[in-house]
Amino acid sequence: MNRAEKAALQLRAVSVLRTLKETRTYDELAEETGLPAGDLNRYVNGHVLPSADRAREVVDEIGATMLRAEIRERVRLDDEGYVDNSGIVFDQSLLDLVAPVAAETYEFDRPDVVLTAATDGITLAASLARYYDARCAYAKKAKETAVEEFIEARQRLDSGIELTYYLPAAALSAGETVLVVDDLIRSGETQELLLDIGDEAGATVVGVFTLIAVGQDGLERAEALTDAAVGALVDLE
Repeated sequence: MNRAEKAALQLRAVSVLRTLKETRTYDELAEETGLPAGDLNRYVNGHVLPSADRAREVVDEIGATMLRAEIRERVRLDDEGYVDNSGIVFDQSLLDLVAPVAAETYEFDRPDVVLTAATDGITLAASLARYYDARCAYAKKAKETAVEEFIEARQRLDSGIELTYYLPAAALSAGETVLVVDDLIRSGETQELLLDIGDEAGATVVGVFTLIAVGQDGLERAEALTDAAVGALVDLE
């Protein structure tokens, strides 16, 4: 690990701890992480950076474990299996914690563009785009009236309904790298359309990431469509 990589890892760890600290006292955070409260105080307030080994522990183990538990706690499932994740996608501070954990867990190459589908994926995509210092783009089911050119992806679903997404052509260019992101994956239909948009634009996909997976069907569908890393932070089944 060179000096720049070490510094990036240390700053990721501090970002994770600061987000966790927003809803916990130092004593509570110490109890949950196993790290001394005094050390946590110094990290969170920027007085000192954690060592590389401790930073790796925070990002790979502590942050990921606590984040997955927090997300599972907030997800609501009704009797018909519909997912309510509004308690997650409306909490920007929680999503800001997802970004460094996702980046460290799946080691996505830095994208030029983070691409998602309107609307629930937008807050997650914005967090990842900010983390990677990338642009955020989102496809919609309807064309924007002031835009002249679109990249279009269309698919007929098993139900017979035709689903179409449109992305302004200026949002993604040939030769750029793109990370496909969404808040939820079940069948993988939306992710396939986003991958089609990336392919149509001539972009290179560096990964597919979703916050919540309902089973493995959607993940397996995405894996069959790209050679890039595919991952979900939480699997509900």
